[in-house]
Amino acid sequence: MVAILALEDGQIYKGLSFGAEGERYGEIVFNTSMTGYQEILTDPSYKGQIVAMTCPLIGNYGVNDEDAESRKPFAEGFVVKEYSKIFSNWRSKRSLGDYLKENGIIGIEGIDTRSLTLHIREAGALKAVLSTVDTDEKSLVEKAKNSPGLIGVDLVKEVACPKKYEWNNSGKYKVVVLDCGVKLNTLRALAKRNCKVIVVPARASAKDILDLKPNGVLLSNGPGDPAALGYVVKTTIGLLGKVPIFGICLGHQMLGQALGGKTYKLKFGHHGGNQPVKDVKTGKVAISVQNHGFCVDIDTLNKKDVELTHVNLNDDTLEGMRHKKLPAFSVQFHPEAGPGPSDTEYLFDKFIGMMKKR
Repeated sequence: MVAILALEDGQIYKGLSFGAEGERYGEIVFNTSMTGYQEILTDPSYKGQIVAMTCPLIGNYGVNDEDAESRKPFAEGFVVKEYSKIFSNWRSKRSLGDYLKENGIIGIEGIDTRSLTLHIREAGALKAVLSTVDTDEKSLVEKAKNSPGLIGVDLVKEVACPKKYEWNNSGKYKVVVLDCGVKLNTLRALAKRNCKVIVVPARASAKDILDLKPNGVLLSNGPGDPAALGYVVKTTIGLLGKVPIFGICLGHQMLGQALGGKTYKLKFGHHGGNQPVKDVKTGKVAISVQNHGFCVDIDTLNKKDVELTHVNLNDDTLEGMRHKKLPAFSVQFHPEAGPGPSDTEYLFDKFIGMMKKR
């Protein structure tokens, strides 16, 4: 079946569909990872986005039951150069196409993803529509223009857990995870380090969290515009100085706002498992996995209280910070990987050390 990807600036890409049929809207972004498509699809941070993979062949190892990073895929659509109908891996249970169909996600193959990626790099991330039911190009472009996009939209409410739950039953350190769209590998990383992990909804207040008497709080990753999440920022402000805080991705942006900073939208964001970040103090460079379209503005932070710890070597944007007096730090990248390199997993140990010291 023919599928069409239409961008708000009038660009049209025609291909063949695989997965579900229908029509979905979202911001079109490209991901530079060569593997890990199942983890990418199930990362809640991709809610509201149509993901185009720059790696030309996708689907060759199928889908399994272990590598999902959340309860279901959250990406609005999936774009590839070539979909491999043949899959082979000892853990695979079904094809990528069947997995997308089961979860109502539209896939499109057979388009020039190099051309699409270059266009996004020049024009920036654009609103788009992916359809198998409407073949009128002008109609699709108008639909893309009129779609809500990401700016000012709270998508966290669509991915966060509805109520508190315990991830595991025991551990030396009690860690409360504020769920804005947490990846399961984050919970696994904490449990592996002798933490009892309790996950609470994004709407939980500082009092709700402190009543659990945690040794530390982790602010999770998540989708959408951080400036639309005033309630999470308010919670973060209420936690500052009372308990050690570790922020990841959207959690980093929440901490940045709680410390008086502002966020802004990047031209085309950072999406992929090969983003170089430099530790400002040691000069060491790590390869990180990232997925974000917004960033904390370095110039809006009070340097008397906040120390910059990491920068992105591609564009010099802020990738990490810590408070000089309070037990709070955060990074824009994903130290839990899943998928991606585990170069920065040591940051969980840093969080454990902070709780141990307290």
